[in-house]
Amino acid sequence: MDSNEREREDEPATAPSRAPGIAGLSLPYRVLAALALAVLAVGACLHLGLVFLHVAPSNTLSKRHAGLVDGWVYPEFEQNWKLFAPNPLQQNIAVEARAQVRDGAGILVTTDWRDLSAEDAAAIRHSPLPSHTRQNELRRAWDFFTGSHDENDKATDAERGELSEAYLKRIAGARLGAGLPEGDRIVRVQLRSATRSVAAPAWSDEKTDTQTYYRELPWWTV
Repeated sequence: MDSNEREREDEPATAPSRAPGIAGLSLPYRVLAALALAVLAVGACLHLGLVFLHVAPSNTLSKRHAGLVDGWVYPEFEQNWKLFAPNPLQQNIAVEARAQVRDGAGILVTTDWRDLSAEDAAAIRHSPLPSHTRQNELRRAWDFFTGSHDENDKATDAERGELSEAYLKRIAGARLGAGLPEGDRIVRVQLRSATRSVAAPAWSDEKTDTQTYYRELPWWTV
């Protein structure tokens, strides 16, 4: 046996290569991965189907399953067309909130107004991957509330009105409650909107009232 043959015999045997992806897993894990993918696919199809029924013109199917569609879409997935002509948004609407907090000594303190919309804008500014929650949660919650209440803050639809109030209350309570000293608790929250029309461009003769107008909601017990 020459030296070359001895070297080949001393070399360790190479391990068999594994197939890439799911095929490289053992059978139980392949079954588990396939089930997980199937559940995700079914969930995605159901979500897209319900959103489609929500935005599609009224039809027999959407009327028959209106409760299921509304229960899934509102408030997180509601769709609208306000970006497009002929009536694009021409106002800046900021949502502000404050709270009444009972501290550890039992004293009730009312906080200053916090501009929650400005905080959301600051969180996504210059971000290459802005948070969908920061972009849309508060804005859509306020649209949901105003769409289900009249100018006197009375619900025009009992079920949607109650849901929109609970949604706004939950958002305000979570954001105002974050960072409170230990022992302090929020008792009530209040929200308001600050609406200001976008000024007309310099080359236009249009006169725009850019004064800020407030819509203040009543105190809500948490």
